[in-house]
Amino acid sequence: MNVQNYMTAEVVTVPEDTKVLEALDIMKEHNFHRLPVVRNGRMVGLITEEIIQENSPSTATSLSIHELNYLLTKTTVGDIMHKTVVTISATDLLEEAAVRMLEDEVGALPVVEDEDKVIGIITDKDLFRAFIDVMGNNNKGSRIVIDIPEDHSGILEDITNILAADNISINQIAVYRQKEVTQVVIQMDSLQLEEIKEILTTEGYTISSATSKGPKNN
Repeated sequence: MNVQNYMTAEVVTVPEDTKVLEALDIMKEHNFHRLPVVRNGRMVGLITEEIIQENSPSTATSLSIHELNYLLTKTTVGDIMHKTVVTISATDLLEEAAVRMLEDEVGALPVVEDEDKVIGIITDKDLFRAFIDVMGNNNKGSRIVIDIPEDHSGILEDITNILAADNISINQIAVYRQKEVTQVVIQMDSLQLEEIKEILTTEGYTISSATSKGPKNN
């Protein structure tokens, strides 16, 4: 799946001359933690709650409350924004977005096109949502985990053929390769969990986990 499938397309942005307090109000109003900063429709930086906090005068200084408020009122996002921003394209894969967030230790990526025109934003929460969708955790049906102690070619073909022979439809399938065992996770439409387990165990497969979701009469 691509970034465009899970990004937020309606992005709230601010110009460089936006006052810091105004930016904070916008974040609070929309329940955001960050805002792209734009100039003539092109992104030139990023302002976040953390950046504002880092650049706010410490309460340990000798400044009075009046002086502190004055500084915050006069400071613009352009004065303190991060100018080097990690971005991503709408056509990039979600895996690439996850890698960039992890490597650069950021929780969101502005989505840009045509020389930094902001067309969206994708966050770590969007990636969590995509992962849940891919694994089918929100779907009704059965979900099983098969342990494969000795991985080799042809296993997935064998499992899918076994289920197809009993007219069991697969919605999602994923493979996790670990040091000691490979796990195959399968999400299916059918709620006949015990029957599915029996079919696979009869064929020699080990089921380490099995769950079902939805009314039994469906």
